[in-house]
Amino acid sequence: DVQLVESGGGSVQAGGSLRLSCTASGYASSRYCMGWFRLPLGKLREEIAGIDIGTADTWYNDSVKGRFTISRDNAKNTLYLQMDSLKPEDTAMYYCAAGRAAACATYGLTLPSRYNYEGQGTQVTVS
Repeated sequence: DVQLVESGGGSVQAGGSLRLSCTASGYASSRYCMGWFRLPLGKLREEIAGIDIGTADTWYNDSVKGRFTISRDNAKNTLYLQMDSLKPEDTAMYYCAAGRAAACATYGLTLPSRYNYEGQGTQVTVS
């Protein structure tokens, strides 16, 4: 089965940068979409970014557009989220997600939290 493991979270001052990684195993990567969503403490889940593994098309939530970059290294089966110009409101638990072809067709790149698989999350704290 698919397993996703996030890393790279931590504490950073406002204006700083972090790069999250999500290492995936157990699936045919070319037929999947992947993405990131976050869950701030006590707040609603927020979709952050999505990427089509085959076409490399991407989508970003307006709240992170221009500051965050989603990318994928297919050779390493790893998804990244480069986060620059971080703000305190970016503080949250960040999750990566992977969807099979049917989920990608249903939810597109804008609803990664609805995909088939998600990781355990990594905490990002911006002060």
